[in-house]
Amino acid sequence: MREDGKIDYVEFPAGDLPATKAFYAAAFGWSFTDYGPDYAAMTEGLDGGFNADPAEREKTRVPLVVLFATDLEAMLAKVTAAGGAISIPIFSFPGGRRFHFRDPSGNELAVFSEG
Repeated sequence: MREDGKIDYVEFPAGDLPATKAFYAAAFGWSFTDYGPDYAAMTEGLDGGFNADPAEREKTRVPLVVLFATDLEAMLAKVTAAGGAISIPIFSFPGGRRFHFRDPSGNELAVFSEG
């Protein structure tokens, strides 16, 4: 249910939309709905999409999106096998552990596991 003031959508830049879609499908099993050649939407928990509009590629500051995994090491293996580049290896912090990776379009995300 959509509510005022709540996160509703996340949009990522995608320099290479086909490679970006292939990565997320292989690493996390995501599926997409294409809206023309420059946009692919996904519904994977929090709705969002990837934007390949050339006018949007110049943005330099983007939020960090954190995904969840019950088995952090298994998810790290999937990300690596799908072609993700690990930017920060697994580390512990109060409340859990996580790693960061870059997708084929250079977006940095993190994967978190409790405990």
